[in-house]
Amino acid sequence: MGQALAVVGVVALFAAVLVGLPRLAARARRGGTGGSVMGPFEEIWHPAAHRARIEVEVQEERTDAELPGDPQFRGRG
Repeated sequence: MGQALAVVGVVALFAAVLVGLPRLAARARRGGTGGSVMGPFEEIWHPAAHRARIEVEVQEERTDAELPGDPQFRGRG
């Protein structure tokens, strides 16, 4: 009985992971928080996508910076 309970527990844990990861990925894509949560999994199974995500994050950081001479920056004193 003890072994059967252990097997059922392992199978349930495995099923929870298989159901949970895709749901977590979908939620992260909708909310835009996928980099921190799904980054390690993406790096393992899809390295090209991980590199592309890093490049996009770097470009977003560059465009968020306010530089003197920008039209948005001129109105601020």
